[in-house]
Amino acid sequence: MQRTLTYTSLLLLLTFCGKPDPNVNESTGTNELEALEMEEVIPKSEMEFEDVVYVPIYSDIYIDATNQKSLLAATLSIRNTSYTDSLFISKIDYFNTDGKLVRRYLENQISLRPMATINYVIEREDNSGGSGANFIVKISAKNSTVKPIIQAIMIGQYGNKGFSFTTDGYSIK
Repeated sequence: MQRTLTYTSLLLLLTFCGKPDPNVNESTGTNELEALEMEEVIPKSEMEFEDVVYVPIYSDIYIDATNQKSLLAATLSIRNTSYTDSLFISKIDYFNTDGKLVRRYLENQISLRPMATINYVIEREDNSGGSGANFIVKISAKNSTVKPIIQAIMIGQYGNKGFSFTTDGYSIK
């Protein structure tokens, strides 16, 4: 009886103390990207602005003469800078150093309200991208004056020192 109680307690502890998904809103329990998915795709003919953006990501970097790798957490940040128009995102694909698709983040087009931001986190332990990883983000808007900002923020540590840096997305359309 005591052994069964111990195993049950251990199982419950592991279940409830699991590492939370950084891309799930803690208060609602929903995935940020999935919550923004649209039921109907807006026709391409209604879009005045379209772009494909390449965003470099560094899952790891070499930090000293012995070529030790330091793993990094990375956040893809997509910011709608328009006061009035929504930004539509139809693709967020993550590629590794060899150019192979690692993960496709969207099933359906999502809508980003005016002045809103979405972030997607690649956890530090996820080294599937490697030092040359990247995102391809396909965006559109009904108004050609929309000028979104798409960046990546990488955070890491080496010994007792922390560091962070950003990369900007580049239009490749």
